[in-house]
Order: sequence, then structure tokens, then C-alpha cells
Amino acid sequence: MNIVDYLGETTEYDKKLELEVKKPKSWLKSVSAFANGIGGALIFGIANDETIVGLRDAKLNSEIISEQLKTKMDPIPSTNLKIHKEDDKTFIILHVYAGIETPYYYVGDGNRIAYVRIGNESVPATAAQLKQLVLKGSDKTFDSLTTAYRFDDFAFTKLRSVYLQRTGNELNEQDFISFGLMTTDGLLTNAGALLADECPLRHSRLFCTHWYGKNKASGVMDAVDDKEYSGSLISLLQNGEEFIKNNTKKAWKKTANGRIELPDIPERAAFECLVNALIHRSYLDLGSEVHIDIYDDRMEIYSPGGMCDGSRVQNLDTDKIPSRRRNPIIADLFNRMHFMERRGSGFKKIKEDYHSAANFTLEMEPVFYSDETQFSVTLYNLNYSDNAKTGLSPEKQVFEDIKTGLSSKKQVFENVLKNTDLTSKTKEHIIMLFNAFGYDKTFARADIMATIGLTKTPASELLNKMKTANLIEPISGMGKGKYKFRKK
Repeated sequence: MNIVDYLGETTEYDKKLELEVKKPKSWLKSVSAFANGIGGALIFGIANDETIVGLRDAKLNSEIISEQLKTKMDPIPSTNLKIHKEDDKTFIILHVYAGIETPYYYVGDGNRIAYVRIGNESVPATAAQLKQLVLKGSDKTFDSLTTAYRFDDFAFTKLRSVYLQRTGNELNEQDFISFGLMTTDGLLTNAGALLADECPLRHSRLFCTHWYGKNKASGVMDAVDDKEYSGSLISLLQNGEEFIKNNTKKAWKKTANGRIELPDIPERAAFECLVNALIHRSYLDLGSEVHIDIYDDRMEIYSPGGMCDGSRVQNLDTDKIPSRRRNPIIADLFNRMHFMERRGSGFKKIKEDYHSAANFTLEMEPVFYSDETQFSVTLYNLNYSDNAKTGLSPEKQVFEDIKTGLSSKKQVFENVLKNTDLTSKTKEHIIMLFNAFGYDKTFARADIMATIGLTKTPASELLNKMKTANLIEPISGMGKGKYKFRKK
């Protein structure tokens, strides 16, 4: 049985051997989590290995499910229940749609609990997650909420000067009201507080570290440079941009008509990632801040809070992600100052900046990752080489790497991949897998999930795409569902 054929666009699902009538919490917590997130499905009458066990009385089970949804969920989520039959066995698929009246609570056993998805599990929402669900359900955002801080008690020198410089217009008091930075009573919104010179929200900070080596424990020394910044979002953006420039290099090579610049990290890509991290982060988690971590071979930018809709960016085609803004007031103001666009083209810009670099190779594609609590971007150092300490200077090593290219096996595989009709996102995932397993190691769906960070359904879809493209071959004698990359 192929579960994907029954699930449609659903990417999250739970399998249940049977309907636990006496323990409804065992499955209603998943209903709560799906409704509070991006939706999902529960499949009753199927084993963990996806073989159909079937239900004794699917019609009675469906009636019990409907009744439990009415009596033990508040509010009642939007669902669609269908009975399916295959090989003379019946099973139920309960589709749960992403809700707009969050949070959706399980009510029973004297408890009232809202659940969220963490990986493949449904767990109680944290305080920060519950606040976010309440805001979503009331159609409000964090940056629109009114604070107790008065406009007259704070200075906005940095915001005023940068706004004038980038737009040619001065900010007056009426602009602060119309832009949503303060109320008519003179109280700042959270957006206004975040843009004050001395920001009173203490968790609006930026931690920057240039680590020695390729991890945080390389042994010789811990860090080459580190800074901690606080203040206006404008200051955080400028300070972060300066830290990146001071801790990365830009090589260059003469040509007949001038020279080719070969930056470690393309500037536009780094700036776009930093803007997104500061503007789209969750400010409800009081114990977290934005981090920039620079290593020898890469830079990672981390921000609190996953995707606004709860989806996983690694499951999506980043060229087609619609614009959704967690903090629309701040995003609108940064758009007015031309720091970002409303159209949600940030992912595409980051990738385009990398693709246009003279020293770019496919395995250096930026990597985006998100889960329930975080969003991170990995930008690879285009000038890094494992052989940089073999006697050549770093600059000469860069040019040598460009001449020789990737190892022959990787080059052959990339050439094969280029001739397929797969999307750029799918190719990116396949390259990540090839880098991890090569031609000699076997892998299964679980390995794909662990390596790339995909959930079950997208991992299965990726396997099917690689089979169709004749990129992989099944391996017998090692258990069900084992594969290797096919040598060309």
C-alpha cells in the first residue's frame, strides 16, 4: 500500500492500528496538533510498516470519532473523514485542516491542553507557542500589540536618520501612528519599541561569533571574534552586516577586461538572510535571540521561531513559497526603507546571489532549515577548501579549486542530475544525499528524513522521484526499502 496516494497534499500523518475508544486522548492530541499547525491526517487500521490491518467496524468507528470531536475538542476543528477499502480490508483516514480559530484544545480528564507537532509527535504547547496560537486565533501579531511604554520617553534618532537617507522623507509624529509604531494615545506598539534607540525589549539582541575551525570545539581556541549587540532593529542590522564583512574575505582574480571578485559569502545573500532573521523572528520566546555563527567553511544564521504557518522550509520549493509575515508592521517599514520586498522573494534572491558567483558549485547551494522553534540558513564559504593548508595560499587555492572542480565522481553525478527535469529544490536535496552516501553506501527513507530534515511524505516523494529519474537502485538482502545511487 502506498500511503501517499491517499493523502494528497498532506505532509503530516499519524498511523493508528485501531481506534482507542477508551483512550481518546491518544489520538485527539494529534487532532489538536494538526489543527494548531499546518493540518494533517490520522489513519486508523494500519500498522507502522504501512500494511493494512483493517477495522472490524469502520462505520461504528467513524461515528465514535465524530462524537469525540464534538465533545472533547474546543473549538471543533474542520475535518474530513473517509472510509477506504483495499484488499477487502477497511480503514479510516481523518483529514484535519489547519485552523484559523487557534488554539484548538483537547478537553478531557479534567484538562484543557493545546498540542503542537514536534517532529512526528504531538506534545503540549509551550507558553511561547500558546501565546503565538492565541495571537493567530485573534488575528493579531506581536508587533501590533500596544505596550506600556510612552513615545515621549524614547528617542528614534537612528530610525529617523536612516529613513531620511533611504527614502528622502522625514519621519514625523503622525507617521509613527499611521505606520503602526504608536497609538493615538502616545503609547508604543511592540514594533515601535523594537525600533527605539534604546530598545526596552531585552530579548531583541544579536549574538555574533567567528569560531575557530569548522565547529564550536575545534580545540586550539574557541573563537576568533565575538560581539553582542542590542538596541534598535536598525542598529542590529547595521552591526550584524559590519561583523560579517569584518570576518569574511573577498578574493579576486585578474581578467583581460578587469577582475572577477570571489567573496567567501556573497554579500547580498548574507544581507538578505540577516534582514529575514531580524524581521521574521518570533519575539514571544523571551530567552532567545538571533545568532550569526561564522566557521571556516560556512556561516549559519539562526532566528527563533519556525515558518509562520508551521510548515518545514526543507519540505518546500523555495522558489514558490508565498509571502507570509510574522511581524507585518516591521516588515512594511523595512520595505519602505528598501531593505526588503513585500513579494516574498528573499529565498530566490539568496540562491540567485550564490548562483551568479564565479566560484559557485552545486554542492555549495544555501541550505534552509526550520522546525517548530527555529529557522536557520547555512551559507557555505565559496572559497573554502579542505586542502587549503597544503602549501598554497588561500587565494591561490581558490583559483586551483575552480580549475580542477569537484572530484570526478561528484562531477559526473552533477552532470547526470543537470540532464533531468527535476526542480532545483529536488536537485538540492539529492546532492545533499549524494554527499552523505555517495555511490557505495545504502540508505532508506529514514536516512533521507534524518539527512535532509524532511518529514515522511516528502521523503517518500523524493524516493519516488529518484526512482523515476533512474538515479537509484534497490538493494536486496538488506531489508525492505534499501537503495544505492546508480553508478553512471
